Amino acid sequence: MKALLCTFLLMMGTACFGNTSDEEIQATTVSGDQVILHPNGRWEFVDSKKALEAAKVAKQYPENQGCPAGTQGGLFGLGRCIAPGDKDFNRGSLSGKGR
Repeated sequence: MKALLCTFLLMMGTACFGNTSDEEIQATTVSGDQVILHPNGRWEFVDSKKALEAAKVAKQYPENQGCPAGTQGGLFGLGRCIAPGDKDFNRGSLSGKGR
């Protein structure tokens, strides 16, 4: 029983004092590029020239462009874009008041 308790305490201590730092990590990719790994899972190139090139490539993808002009929704990049003509476009409140 003592061995089980000691093992449990040892495991809890390891879990509590693991690497939980909020520091950025410098790393090198397989192709030799220097990158910064952020604690939230994002990463970026250290070289500003490569970072600008990567930003240009990322802007080509539709999911990074946001909602097209004239649509509703997509607040802070969340949700769907509702185009004019959709049944949910300008639907107003669904409370029933004023109908």
